[in-house]
Amino acid sequence: MTDPILLAVDDGLARITLNRPERLNAFNADAARAWADVTREATGRDDVGAIVLDAAGRAFCAGGDVRDMAETMGSGADITSLAEVINIGIRALVESSIPVVAAAQGTTAGGGLGILMASDYAVVGEDSLIGSLYANVGLTPDLSVSAQLARAVGERRALQLVLQDRLLSAGEALEWGLVAEVTAPDAVGLRAEEIARFWLAGAHGAYGQAKRLVRSQRGRSFAEQLSEEARSIGAAFDTPEAQARIRAFTKKR
Repeated sequence: MTDPILLAVDDGLARITLNRPERLNAFNADAARAWADVTREATGRDDVGAIVLDAAGRAFCAGGDVRDMAETMGSGADITSLAEVINIGIRALVESSIPVVAAAQGTTAGGGLGILMASDYAVVGEDSLIGSLYANVGLTPDLSVSAQLARAVGERRALQLVLQDRLLSAGEALEWGLVAEVTAPDAVGLRAEEIARFWLAGAHGAYGQAKRLVRSQRGRSFAEQLSEEARSIGAAFDTPEAQARIRAFTKKR
């Protein structure tokens, strides 16, 4: 049996791959459990400084496997439990101090939108389509879509997406601020890896802390955020990485 979620670590880069291409990488119970385990492992390792989140096949993620839900889920409580397991992985990525870049080819829909937004930087192909589509099967947003979509694109645009069966083109997703870059379909994975390698080649600890500051600021008052910024830059200044880079900068000047 093929693992539904793959993890590979190479020279500081962790690659998490959704691996159910025959089902458009939609989540069933096995994929949900593997996702929770893999994301926690990747974000908990000391030898990981950047994460690429990608997918096998022609689509990034179609959310939950509706056919599997109909055949194996006996009640709404089962669906809730499935979502809660997947949420463990989403929180692991969002709350970590490791930057995550998504390589999202093809279609991203339903809960796949939440998986995409668990990344900090998203690259999609020119032919990519992104949407909600929950109501098409009588369901409501999950997997962080209602928590993250309005933050990413604004409340009015978020409502446009969840109240219609609209699929955004890659250009529209870029214009809305939902993704960071659009590239040729066959170059999505390569570009995502380039970005991750850029983080690793630079001050990846500082990039990770910058991500943490931005991601976590909603839980603090303005004054608390200023204090956390001050604390963080002081802690960064004391690291060997920062000391070496500051010395190199001053020598250049």
